[in-house]
Amino acid sequence: MVNEEPLLVTGVPGWLGSRLAATLVGKNRNVRCLVMMGSNTRLLEIAGTEIVEGDILDKKSLELAVKDVRTVFHCAGVIHPKRPKDFYRINRDGTENMLEACTAAGVDTFIYVSSNSAQGYNRKRNILMTEDGPENPYTDYGKGKLQAERLVRKFHISGKIRTTIVRPCWFYGPRPPERMIKLIRMIRDGRPLFFGDGHNLRSMTYIDNLVDALLLIENNPKSDGQTYWIADERPYETIEIYRTIADYFGVRLRPRYIPGFISRVMEKADIVLGNFGIYEINIHVAGEMARNIACSIEKAKRELGYMPRFEIKEGMKRTIQWCQEMGLL
Repeated sequence: MVNEEPLLVTGVPGWLGSRLAATLVGKNRNVRCLVMMGSNTRLLEIAGTEIVEGDILDKKSLELAVKDVRTVFHCAGVIHPKRPKDFYRINRDGTENMLEACTAAGVDTFIYVSSNSAQGYNRKRNILMTEDGPENPYTDYGKGKLQAERLVRKFHISGKIRTTIVRPCWFYGPRPPERMIKLIRMIRDGRPLFFGDGHNLRSMTYIDNLVDALLLIENNPKSDGQTYWIADERPYETIEIYRTIADYFGVRLRPRYIPGFISRVMEKADIVLGNFGIYEINIHVAGEMARNIACSIEKAKRELGYMPRFEIKEGMKRTIQWCQEMGLL
């Protein structure tokens, strides 16, 4: 029997939004999806979700999407846009439009999917980032996400809506984007690039671990007004991530090492280009590859009962197998 209270998921047919919507349908929830006009929604329609077309930049188009909804999972956003200003238009202004529509419609709960970039990177390798740590984003993406978080907190303080912010890290899992598939191909061929020595720490978030966390938040009163880091049980060294992929293919890893200072140069170039309204994905990615971006999930474990089911070996296996089944590798 389907729960009659509708839930709204934004960011469909994107990676996380689609995975979350499918999981909710599997739990007999009444799922409504906000999708951009012209998006491919065939698989979701077969799964039994209600499709509402709209645009988070168009306030009027959101009215039908939020009507009679109790909970909104706001997964929509942009990671690699054509122009840096889209980080602010879509991730910040679009979130504000959603919050305004939700409060006007009497939505009870708003769960916002932010990013590790809203806090930045580790100041010291051996000190993991926590929710009460300093917020120091250094890219337009991170700044836009942090500004969106501040809007979420503002609406929570108003008392009009319950809110929770989650900060996932580097996603992996079935249906990865092309940039992840490209990395897997490079490692499969045995010659990936390392910026620095490869021992920098990276927290990663297997997509089903994140979905589990979002579901734990939905009806947990402790989560109201809170922010949570959501990731796998522990951070991984970059070289461990690459070796896990190489081991799956049975290949010997023969990386090409690039001095770490080159990554710092790329990071600065990314910032400078952003000031001129230019975004270049390869420069952006190279700029963060030598950073330690690692978090503690202790707060989520303590308050939500969050226990990540997947770690790097099993998660990468499932990621690669899905790519192989789709003929992408």
